[in-house]
Amino acid sequence: MKTKDELIDDLLNLAFAEDVGDGDHTTLSTIPAEARGKSRLLIKEEGILSGVNIARQVLAKIDPELKMEVFINDGTRVKPGDVAFTVEGSVRSLLVAERTMLNIMQRMSGVATMTDKYQQRLEGLHTRVLDTRKTTPGMRMLEKEAVKTGGGVNHRIGLFDMILIKDNHIDFAGGIEQAVNAAHKYLEETGRNIKIEVEVRSLDDIRRVLAIGGVDRIMFDNFTPELTAEAVQLVDGRCETESSGGITLETLRAYGETGVDFISVGALTHSVKGLDMSFKAM
Repeated sequence: MKTKDELIDDLLNLAFAEDVGDGDHTTLSTIPAEARGKSRLLIKEEGILSGVNIARQVLAKIDPELKMEVFINDGTRVKPGDVAFTVEGSVRSLLVAERTMLNIMQRMSGVATMTDKYQQRLEGLHTRVLDTRKTTPGMRMLEKEAVKTGGGVNHRIGLFDMILIKDNHIDFAGGIEQAVNAAHKYLEETGRNIKIEVEVRSLDDIRRVLAIGGVDRIMFDNFTPELTAEAVQLVDGRCETESSGGITLETLRAYGETGVDFISVGALTHSVKGLDMSFKAM
């Protein structure tokens, strides 16, 4: 299995392959090879900055001799007119790197800004916002990093780092008991040590999960805030709790006030507007 760094490197290779192809012929035809210059990353919208460290990797991949001076780090609240960093070196390299770097930083900063907006709504509560697997194909590692930058918490990265028994698994397995017991058996037989989470659709489902035991988290699927409060009391700290399903910024606080540990929000990554910024010559 590839590491996070290897996946990011693959993403950057693909990004440049689709953007640069056999060469940036506009730049090659208009800019002398010896031309030197300096550009700045200018913020044009309020939000949370994310992707500075990835930008460094983008620049190094294009041209290791580019010199980057950072003024604002990831996780910082920014406003129009702020300069996050400057880059100095070959003008050709600056122009080739520009769009890929901006695409990644705008997307990541948009995710971080959205996450911050949701987490701020839960201020004063112990409840934390979780991301989901509803990510842009190929950019999951970056988007989940941006969620952390914005103050949220990563759920599982993919299908490989947690057992999440959802309604379809339960239905195909023949019931909650069959699905959970099969998961326990699988972990024992394979020698794996990963957490088990079970999605439930009623208070009775919760009782059944608790009776089986050995579950790390219970997900309340499409519960109302009122039912969630009952569910949290029923679990009574015996495992972690999570709310999921159609929860919006407007309803988020009501769910958090039930005492649930986590609220998963697909909108953190699937309904995001990129943060406006530019990379221009100085």
